[in-house]
Amino acid sequence: MKNEEKGRAFLRRRRQDRLITAAREARQRAVARRSGFKVGAALLTARGEIITGANVESASYGLTCCAERVALFKALTEGKARFVALGVVARSPGGPMPCGACRQLLAEYAPEAAVWVADSRRPKQIREFTVAELLPAAFLDAGKKIVVETGRARK
Repeated sequence: MKNEEKGRAFLRRRRQDRLITAAREARQRAVARRSGFKVGAALLTARGEIITGANVESASYGLTCCAERVALFKALTEGKARFVALGVVARSPGGPMPCGACRQLLAEYAPEAAVWVADSRRPKQIREFTVAELLPAAFLDAGKKIVVETGRARK
């Protein structure tokens, strides 16, 4: 491995560690009175800013909001854009995977972001995904057309 490649790998690992640490800290602020399943997320912008979020549960389960969406909505409503990576942490073997709603929103607002997940008990064991790997057939606005599963577009 060349020095330049080693340098990039070191910076990437440092960025991962920073983001996973921020997600672990955010996890402590989760409101999970019903399930006890606390999730933290940290979103990294292209400018190097980190925006965090934690899950918030509701007695009406459908109103529960995932940590990933809390972080994304917070970032968007603060005028942030161009997201580089998302770290998600929970006490879950291999790390928690974003739900379908979170995957769809990531495809719309952070399509180029790396998604890093880790178990809160093993934060150095990070699994990495692209948004496209998580949701290969996202509903996306292609101009004024919506691409549907069949591959055909309709107005």
